[in-house]
Amino acid sequence: MSAPTTSTRTLVVALLANLGIAISKFVAAAITGSSAMLTEGVHSVVDCTNQLLLMWGRRASKRPPDKRHPFGYGRELYFWSFVVAVLVFALGAGVSIYEGILHIMHPEPAVSPYVAYAVLLIAFLLEGWSTLEAYQDFNRSRGDLSWWQAIRRSKDPPAFIVLLENGAAMAGIIAAAVGLAMSQLTGDPFYDGAASVVIGLILAVTSCLLAYESKALLIGEAADPVLVQALHDMVVGRKGVTAVGQVLTVHSAPDQITAMLSVDFDDDITARDVESLVWGIEVEAAKRFPMVRRLYLRPRSPVDKDAVG
Repeated sequence: MSAPTTSTRTLVVALLANLGIAISKFVAAAITGSSAMLTEGVHSVVDCTNQLLLMWGRRASKRPPDKRHPFGYGRELYFWSFVVAVLVFALGAGVSIYEGILHIMHPEPAVSPYVAYAVLLIAFLLEGWSTLEAYQDFNRSRGDLSWWQAIRRSKDPPAFIVLLENGAAMAGIIAAAVGLAMSQLTGDPFYDGAASVVIGLILAVTSCLLAYESKALLIGEAADPVLVQALHDMVVGRKGVTAVGQVLTVHSAPDQITAMLSVDFDDDITARDVESLVWGIEVEAAKRFPMVRRLYLRPRSPVDKDAVG
């Protein structure tokens, strides 16, 4: 029933790796004059900012409910995840494509390309370390789901954001290396600028996917269908319950679910019996489904019954 989640360790590893990569890339860009290297440096800075925002979002989402936010602050994580997607698009993809087009229109031959190769190798190794950490974290929690299903069903955005960002970063490093090599072999700096555009397109596609998934969570996504069915079966099997109508669920955070069930109680039982029955259902739900923080049971009206059939 669980969807992929990510650990704080994975976020810290990604932050440290991107910080080291950003410094090395900017130094290399200053030495070599490589456009692709400069945009890769910008990409790494954006990634560092993203890790910090995700950490902040996760911390803010843990705040307890208060009078102004009776359902808690869980969706803070979804909000900041959406902001991360926008940053990847605007600062990552946008700057990369702009810098690439600028370099194509006003080409400048790169110098000391071997320095750039060395930095790209270091960046690839550091990014690989971070990606491996994110991959293992994601893979442990996805269970029998396919990778695409795990991403679509995940209610914890950092779980797929870190993985997809790292994948895009490694693809960008390869594109930068190919662009630099082509420029060196042909003597035409066009390829270096073209590599920046390719990097920007990779980031644009990635950011759109991140934004789509984060937006769905921000609006409100239902719990896993297996959990929804388990809630239904738990209630419908109780003595005093004749039928269960709608089971509505929504994630307020990766580990916080609000559930609402429309229940048809036996007409022959008393109001006290209904109260006792509801209490028993709430207690059992709290034990079996810790993520269900709030459970509301609404008696089905005759109108509801007629609508169902």
